[in-house]
Amino acid sequence: MKLVYPACFYPNSSSGFTVIVPDLLGCVTEGDNFADAFEMAVDAASGWVLTALEDCEELPEASSLKNVKADDYKDGFVCPLVLNMDTYAEKHGGKSVRKNCTIPNWLNTKAEEAHINFSAVLAEALEKKLNLA
Repeated sequence: MKLVYPACFYPNSSSGFTVIVPDLLGCVTEGDNFADAFEMAVDAASGWVLTALEDCEELPEASSLKNVKADDYKDGFVCPLVLNMDTYAEKHGGKSVRKNCTIPNWLNTKAEEAHINFSAVLAEALEKKLNLA
């Protein structure tokens, strides 16, 4: 899933920028130069969105670029941020999901007697099957 949110960039006293993503309450970051600030803004906004998704919260609708003004401070400007949430979640997602599966009773008994952690075994097997391990 790709999302686009407008961000307001404000030059600070050095050559850096402070960035505010108005649609994502409290999403503020900064960088030492424009490239750094842009990268930090994408990361901060992606983290904000991933947290909301993992908490099953509704995402705020992105404002239209033409409706967002960066007049709060001198020389501010608006720039769109493109968030690739699939890539970000793959790298940074940490929320676990519950999966039910069925195994033979005798295998369950043996595994419980051996104090096997079913979740860990399933995760290891999936990583191996998907060539991730």
